[in-house]
Amino acid sequence: LILKLLLPPVGKSTTAFAKSPGPAKMPHQEQVMVHGNLCAPGPPNNAGYNSNPVPVIIQTESRDKWSKKMDFLLSVIGFAVDLGNVWRFPYICYQNGGGAFLIPYVLMAVFGGVPLFYMELALGQFHRTGAISIWKHICPIFKGIGFAICIIALYVSFYYNTIIAWALFYFYSSFSSTLPWTSCDNAWNTENCTNYFGKDNVTWTNYSRSPAEEFYTRNVLAVHESSGLGDVGYIRWQLMLCLFLIFTIVYFSLWKGVKTSGKVVWVTATLPYVVLLILMIRGATLPGAWKGVVFYLNPKWEKLKETSVWVDAAAQIFFSLGPGFGVLLALSSYNPFNNNCYRDAIVTSLVNCLTSFVSGFVIFTVLGYMAEQRNVNVEDVARDKGPSLLFITYPEAIANMVGSTFFAVIFFVMMITLGLDSTFGGLEAIITAVMDEQTKFGTLFNVTFFINLLFLFCKGGAYVVKLLEEFGVGSPIIAIVFLEATAVSWFYGINRFSNDIKSMLGYTPGLFWKVCWVAISPAFLAVSLNKDPLTLFDYEFPDWSITVGYIIGASSFMWIPIYMVYKLVWTPGSLKQRLAVCLRPERTLPDIHTDSMGLSPIP
Repeated sequence: LILKLLLPPVGKSTTAFAKSPGPAKMPHQEQVMVHGNLCAPGPPNNAGYNSNPVPVIIQTESRDKWSKKMDFLLSVIGFAVDLGNVWRFPYICYQNGGGAFLIPYVLMAVFGGVPLFYMELALGQFHRTGAISIWKHICPIFKGIGFAICIIALYVSFYYNTIIAWALFYFYSSFSSTLPWTSCDNAWNTENCTNYFGKDNVTWTNYSRSPAEEFYTRNVLAVHESSGLGDVGYIRWQLMLCLFLIFTIVYFSLWKGVKTSGKVVWVTATLPYVVLLILMIRGATLPGAWKGVVFYLNPKWEKLKETSVWVDAAAQIFFSLGPGFGVLLALSSYNPFNNNCYRDAIVTSLVNCLTSFVSGFVIFTVLGYMAEQRNVNVEDVARDKGPSLLFITYPEAIANMVGSTFFAVIFFVMMITLGLDSTFGGLEAIITAVMDEQTKFGTLFNVTFFINLLFLFCKGGAYVVKLLEEFGVGSPIIAIVFLEATAVSWFYGINRFSNDIKSMLGYTPGLFWKVCWVAISPAFLAVSLNKDPLTLFDYEFPDWSITVGYIIGASSFMWIPIYMVYKLVWTPGSLKQRLAVCLRPERTLPDIHTDSMGLSPIP
């Protein structure tokens, strides 16, 4: 009560003298810098008080906050539920045993993906800072992880903005009575173009190309005018205009941080579910849809004996939930201090996994329909994966439905919104991390980012996108999250981390979570490493491009050892003293929280 009378109202700064830390747990409304030890023992006859007053500087918390809890939840769901849920999970599921794949998928989610997801939400909420600055509060020598995360987030944004621009090109092309990828009578078509829909006695050979495939490869990408990575050609001005429009949307969505992006996600995160529901209902009414569903869910139990199935399950759940990209740290750092991040982790993870499962029905009902029209087996039309599934297979089926224009428009609207959510998250992670380092660069960053992206819209840009996807994100992010989990569990300390969570939620995480953080989740990351052969269409990547790919991967990871050396060299003292300083977290501003009743030290 005395402290409440002495301290000024929230919004002013002053210096006060605190005699008691106070037992209350308070909202994270102010930051406090302490000189001395708040927990120092008092005199024997007055054990509840310090013998000397401790000067405390109380400063107003200037960090943005989410306007509503739902803004945060939709932002996290929008980031986690992305294009990979629509194309990658259905493909991986049928390839690895159908319904039987759900067993390793659920196990990997429970013991690997969700614990890491929960860990990042808790770290961001407690320390209230981005992926770079947070390491001075955890283990300063690992600060290079933050720089590496920002570079990888940049590569992911390159990839997703390219996909969104392609989808926008399709969206514009969909506004016609007859979709342009329906027939073989266009200027870009070749003699291999084969249209089998609505026709009898059409022979499909290994050289046959559907109208949708030629529209994608020859009209949208124009890869036939590029000989490969050594000759990417000129910029496609149509795609450049699409990119400019996308960047305009992204810029104004992130203009005022979470205040604006939190409103935009009410559309971009919810609209895909409306479209998925419409497409699932339409797909279920198509002839042959049941063939696709049976193919999707028919369990092949013998597949569970193969190691590759478990590796694919680990990789799928990891890249689906998205720990390690800095996005969860950034988004949760704008939460109130006492927000229930445990419940958020469970709810959003469950929504993400269920969305992946439901997306399988949306995709495979259409694949069953295509198999019925071609008079072939479902596996013969389910060979495509990645963007090819979204830009060739599915549009081809849509083009031959009643009301094709309507379904094409809403499908590509869904793709654009799914991509925008991931872009918002990735750029928010970069901006939050760098702004926390006291660097003002918003508009300059967007302009530079736009200029660098133009390289991906050349006629051979699809090859660059593939190289960036495979080497810039895959293995580096898994290795980085492995180090992150190790640093938090073993260097920062699992007990200290558990106490941090207790200070926010009022209870300590259970034994299950501790065991996962210390041992099981790092092991889960180790088995997630899996490198597929690098191919795109019929193009074989040359050996030198693989070397370039490894350089791209090293461009992010290398900052971890570089910063470790820098930190050790510039820290004064003997080697033992330097190590002690570099491994010891700074218990500073984010570690003390106040409310109107006094001060509460966090252990």
